[in-house]
Amino acid sequence: MSYIVTNRVPVKAAWHEEFERRFRARAGQIDAQPGFVRMRILRPAEESTPWVVETEWENESAFRQWVGSDDFRKAHADPMPKEAFGDGGGLEQFDVVIDSDHSE
Repeated sequence: MSYIVTNRVPVKAAWHEEFERRFRARAGQIDAQPGFVRMRILRPAEESTPWVVETEWENESAFRQWVGSDDFRKAHADPMPKEAFGDGGGLEQFDVVIDSDHSE
């Protein structure tokens, strides 16, 4: 089964467009990483809810290799200013134990 990493990011309302623009601009960069499965950026329905950046990997090792790569450093080299973010959020990591998909 897969390994899921989510990052809950409390982006202030004035910065929502810039946050989304940055991900759109670099969306394909992670695709070439060994073991990468998919990435989803979840825009909150309510302003008080954080954005969620979700990546899926074949396994934890693939994720760890991405974090240690030059591509990861390049992708995070130009962060948004601290004032763009609220308090809270953070990284969460999961092993998938059940996966149900009705898309096929």
